[in-house]
Amino acid sequence: MRRTSIRSAGAAALIAAAMAAVIAAVMAASGPARAQISDDAVRIGVLNDLSGQFADIGGKGAVLAVQMAADDFGGTVAGKRIEIVSADHQNKPDVAGAILRQWFDREGVDAVTGLPTSSVALAAQEIARDKKKTALIAGGATSDLTGKACSPYSIHWADDTYALANGTARAVTRAGGKTWFFLTADYAFGHAMERDASTAIRDGGGKVLGGVRHPFAASDFSSFLLQAQASRAQVIGLANVGGDTGNAIKQAAEFGIVDSGQKLAGFLVFISDIHALGLKLAKGLLVSTGFYWDQNDASRAFARRFFEKTGRMPTKEQASGYAAVTHYLKAVAANGTDDAARVNAQMRQLPVDYFGHSGSIRPDGRVLYDLTLYEVKAPEESKGPWDYYKPLATLPAAEVFRPMSEGGCPLVKP
Repeated sequence: MRRTSIRSAGAAALIAAAMAAVIAAVMAASGPARAQISDDAVRIGVLNDLSGQFADIGGKGAVLAVQMAADDFGGTVAGKRIEIVSADHQNKPDVAGAILRQWFDREGVDAVTGLPTSSVALAAQEIARDKKKTALIAGGATSDLTGKACSPYSIHWADDTYALANGTARAVTRAGGKTWFFLTADYAFGHAMERDASTAIRDGGGKVLGGVRHPFAASDFSSFLLQAQASRAQVIGLANVGGDTGNAIKQAAEFGIVDSGQKLAGFLVFISDIHALGLKLAKGLLVSTGFYWDQNDASRAFARRFFEKTGRMPTKEQASGYAAVTHYLKAVAANGTDDAARVNAQMRQLPVDYFGHSGSIRPDGRVLYDLTLYEVKAPEESKGPWDYYKPLATLPAAEVFRPMSEGGCPLVKP
């Protein structure tokens, strides 16, 4: 574990009112609010994968992005210093749980961010709820975080499984990709992606011709890809992440799948994945994301600063960590306290600036912002390193994120 100090119109209204009442009740239950900072410091933990297959997605870059947010705030908030701690959860919920309990119980950590992998994010959210601490989820993608597992102490900043699957499948089907075949990671994340994408495809007049499920960290996709190729589906949906997505794309290129006319659609793809693969292998891949470093002036300004420190452009997880912590610090400043109930209620009220995209936070903790559907460029289309995406369509937040009334959040009253 490493520690560094840094100076661094009807129903919807009723639902929102009910959730606001729940948050108010949580605040009341915690006793009279004290407008002060606990332990004379605001401590933020960055808990992520520093050494495994998701280290390029978050890793040290995610810690740096949080440090940048603290630095941009002047290193202090409400007159108290901002401190950052970081640790590697090794993609294991039990390891993450042990670290979080130590942070919350012994080290005075007020908020945690990062949290890639959905199993870790779900476990961390429950611990944060129990300890009445803030969780700013920038990595874990499962939409259950604002559904059946929702918490008044958590904000979900990462693009979630429902939005990515629904947005990508809806846009690609609308554009003519009517038949699909799935390569799905055989665990909860992959199942959720395939389920939500399949619903969007059918609703859009498309058809799912079949699919196969593969184990986590699979190295040989040849048999799966042969089945996908034989299906003659127009689109092969990759309901996986990280190394599995990369291996599937690489081996699909070896089989000539894209050159023969089939499209690959990745539901959770990061710019670091494309950089590792190269455009020759990744060209034509369809990707939806809420952040791309070259999408507008605000994203470019942040990305260039990040690049100067790392030699790499930021992933959406790293960018989301920056945005999450910036928004959190604004809420702490507005309240003059790091009390989790008060700060989380304030975060839900403040407008969101997600790198030039206006956004908002729903009562269930879901951050709303537009996504964009991109196609990965061919080598001859790229102007240089990291110039990898060309935009195809804007995916409005109102269309892609699951309606709050359908999420099953127990804090939301019907």
